[in-house]
Amino acid sequence: MTYPWVKNYEKGVKAEIDLSTYKNIPDLLEQTFSKYGKLPSFTNMGTTISYSELDVLSRKFASYLQNVLGHKKGDRVAIMMPNILQYPIALFGVLRAGLIVVNVNPLYTARELEHQLKDSGSTTIIIFANSAHTLEAVIKKTPIKNVVVTEIGDMLKFPKNYVVNFAIKYIKKMVPPYSIEKFHYFKEALNLGDESKFKAADIAQTDIAFLQYTGGTTGVSKGAVLTHRNIVANVLQAKEWIKNLLSEGQEIIITPLPLYHIFSLTANCFIFNSIGALNVLITNPRDIPGFVKELSKWKFTAFTAVNTLFNSLANNPEFCKLDFSSLKIALGGGMAVQRAVAEKWKNITGVPLIEAYGLTETSPAACINPMTLQDYNGFIGLPISSTDVVIKDDDGKTLKQGETGEICIKGPQVMQGYWNRQDETDKVMTTDGYFRTGDVAFMNADGYFKIVDRKKDMILVSGFNVYPNEVEDVIATNPKVLEVAAIGAPDEKSGEVVKVFVVKKDQSLTVEELKSFCKENLTAYKVPKFYEFRKDLPKTNVGKILRRELRGQ
Repeated sequence: MTYPWVKNYEKGVKAEIDLSTYKNIPDLLEQTFSKYGKLPSFTNMGTTISYSELDVLSRKFASYLQNVLGHKKGDRVAIMMPNILQYPIALFGVLRAGLIVVNVNPLYTARELEHQLKDSGSTTIIIFANSAHTLEAVIKKTPIKNVVVTEIGDMLKFPKNYVVNFAIKYIKKMVPPYSIEKFHYFKEALNLGDESKFKAADIAQTDIAFLQYTGGTTGVSKGAVLTHRNIVANVLQAKEWIKNLLSEGQEIIITPLPLYHIFSLTANCFIFNSIGALNVLITNPRDIPGFVKELSKWKFTAFTAVNTLFNSLANNPEFCKLDFSSLKIALGGGMAVQRAVAEKWKNITGVPLIEAYGLTETSPAACINPMTLQDYNGFIGLPISSTDVVIKDDDGKTLKQGETGEICIKGPQVMQGYWNRQDETDKVMTTDGYFRTGDVAFMNADGYFKIVDRKKDMILVSGFNVYPNEVEDVIATNPKVLEVAAIGAPDEKSGEVVKVFVVKKDQSLTVEELKSFCKENLTAYKVPKFYEFRKDLPKTNVGKILRRELRGQ
């Protein structure tokens, strides 16, 4: 399909990308290290590492994985940590060793962690010390054989590293006690990894790079299989889109979204690394005063976040006082950008908040608004290079311009399927090669797409997917619950929050008791905010609970 953007968008933006630019992700990294070696790559909590230093450190970690742990190409390695300097070192090390990255949210509960480690078959995990107690609770039920533990300050300069680690562990008591029989500390692993013994893996573009987990309609998360080709393609596609606005080796991008999230992983880590940018890693973006204080130190040129974070910053008086004279790009993804937030952001910074659209299954970018856009338009943008986006009905028929149906995407960034879940893969991949997103939209005369609803029941909380089945399955295990249904409820701060309707089995059940139960078994953003007890729930004639009626009520 030919889209109007090919002739209407800025001159020089190609309709097709050249996938031969990089052989694989390590090739992308090595070209970056060679070209920008002396420039700073990542900075966090006052410590900055150059591209050359990142090259050496990731080689050491790759050598450790190959020569100390004995990993072979294709083994799965879980990484469970927030935005700290250890993350890119571990990430690049795993990829350079020819292994598969399994990104894990460090806030996961024991139940969630156990599922992901078992489902992926991960045998090694690099884990944040603050989360090690969660691993301790399930490690014997998983395939994990090797554990690498890192504390928040491990890569900071002396003496700050000791001061930070001591304060976090003993003063703030943010590291719960844990007992794991055998493990290496992260810095110990780097010391054990002999850089000279690192052997570059033979990696094809079709080899798997990531098992990127996303929620599932069956109540458990599924691993989207993303190959080196998928990631390389999306890097090239996005670079083509934004190239006229950026200068190699001169950009500073703010990275508040966790790098384990596909949006931040591809956009901030790989794309901006490929042009020699400096990534400012924000470990705890929920600490808005601390976040703003860090922002005041930088003449940042690019900023990616979800709508809720843009909103929080825009409502902070100190943020409004910052110098935005260097800012070129503010990109919103992960959830819908709201008009009120976009307008407020533009008034404060002078820079438009550009909306982009993608999914874990598309690595993630599929549509982006032109960088020349000056004001919020309510659309998710135009299909990026080498990408076909169509609107289909339930029977798979492609609909005409203006007609509403499901967004379907075809392109080199589309996943290979779900890990060991052919049944789930078959549900979302069409016979003509399109990925069915579950989002309902239409295309206007200029080729712009607008989402009007979600076909799936997925709830989007601050950019994170929450599937009703998972929440319902957990609550249903409570012996005092007879029936439960979960829906998304509008929320000014998070976009949506989870609301549950519960039929009691034991009348002594209270909201406080149920909330406590949920906190023990669900990550914070999945924990329902609203609870409503009912005598019964609306159902179909075959007994299926009608969530749409609950939403309507």
